[in-house]
Amino acid sequence: MIFGNPNPLPQNADNQWRQQIDRFVRDYQKEIAALSWGLHLEEDTADQTLGIDLEPTPHFVCCSREAIDRLNRNLDGQLREFIGVLDGHKPEIEVLLIGIAKGQIKAIQYKATPSPPECFAEVGETVDTLLDRLEEKMKEVIDICGN
Repeated sequence: MIFGNPNPLPQNADNQWRQQIDRFVRDYQKEIAALSWGLHLEEDTADQTLGIDLEPTPHFVCCSREAIDRLNRNLDGQLREFIGVLDGHKPEIEVLLIGIAKGQIKAIQYKATPSPPECFAEVGETVDTLLDRLEEKMKEVIDICGN
């Protein structure tokens, strides 16, 4: 399940960051869909996947397909399933993110309602404004150090 588990694991540092990203994405689905679509429209980021890197502080990154393929090779194909999701990704109807923390990754995918292009139009902000605003919110709600 993307946004929760009916039988949550005990809260610990390795699991906590995943739950915090899930909560952040759930709370800001529309804005993240708008950001994802806005980045998709930009020529230099159109073939990249949006990521949330939590270290040293929460911020967005763009992960190129080449970098993801290289990581998959370095991990002896352990990202095959994610590569399949990436290959089937439809940016006009769904959002795909990579969460990165503590040397681990987490895939987050959801169908945006309304669609990402509609979210972008409704939010009515530039990509840079959305990035800044969402990164500030991330810093407020995600604390991987447990402070």
